[in-house]
Amino acid sequence: METNVCIVDYFEELEDPRIFTLNKRHQLVDIVTISILAVLCGAEGWADIFTWAQAHEAWLSTFLKLPFGLPSEDCIRRVIARIKPDQFRTCFLNWTAALCEATDGQIIAIDGKTLRHSFDTRSGRKALHLVSAWAVENHVLLGQEAVDQKSNEITAIPKLLEILDLTGAIVTIDAMGCQKKIVRQIHDGGGDYVIGLKGNQTQLHEAAKDEFSRHMENDFADVDCRQHETSEHAHGRVEERTYYQMCSGSAGR
Repeated sequence: METNVCIVDYFEELEDPRIFTLNKRHQLVDIVTISILAVLCGAEGWADIFTWAQAHEAWLSTFLKLPFGLPSEDCIRRVIARIKPDQFRTCFLNWTAALCEATDGQIIAIDGKTLRHSFDTRSGRKALHLVSAWAVENHVLLGQEAVDQKSNEITAIPKLLEILDLTGAIVTIDAMGCQKKIVRQIHDGGGDYVIGLKGNQTQLHEAAKDEFSRHMENDFADVDCRQHETSEHAHGRVEERTYYQMCSGSAGR
C-alpha cells in the first residue's frame, strides 16, 4: 500500500523561537524541513545545508512556500539553534513513525555508539554517546537517547522503548540490554526480543550453557531445534559458524 507522508505536516505545531514578526520573513517549517532533508542527504554543517538547498530549490518549491526564496545560511543557523529540542524531537518522531509503522516481523535494532570528534579536551567536554533505535527493514532511525557513557545505556534503553511502537516487532539488543526490566517492557509493549547474553550475567549465563550442553549431548532429541551454518571468507581466513536455535524447553522460554 502506497503511503503519502508529507514532512511539512508534522512540524507545523513546532513553536517558533523568533519573537518579533519582523524577523519572520521565512516560515519556520520551511527552515526546519530544509535542514532535516539536507542532513539526511549528508550535509554536515550550515554551509552544507544552504548549498544543498540551493541545488534543490526547484524541487523544494514544489511543497514548501518559500515566500522570500531560500533562507540564508545565517538564518538557518540562528533559527535551528533556538528551537526547543523536546518539541523538535516529538515532531520528528511523529514523522518517522508515519514513515515507518511497526509491522509484524519488523526488526528494531537498539545499539549505542560514541560520536567521533564530539569531545572537547580543552573545555573538558566528554564524547557524546547515543543509544539509537533503528528500523532495519525500512532504514529509518526511530529514536535516540543521549547518555554520559556506555555504562548508562541500561537507563537509556527503557526511555527509548517508551517512545516506540513495539507491536509485532522483534527488538534486538546486545548483552548490555539483558535486564529483566527491559525484556518485560518489550513483552508488555507487544514485541519479541533477541538479546545477547555474556558472562557478566553469571548465573543466567551458566544456566543457559548447561541447558544447551545437556540437549546437545542428547542430539536435541527432547527439544525442537533448528540449525543454520554459514561459511565466510574474510581477512585471509575462512570462518565457519554453526547456529542452533532451541524452540522449547527452559532455554526456549
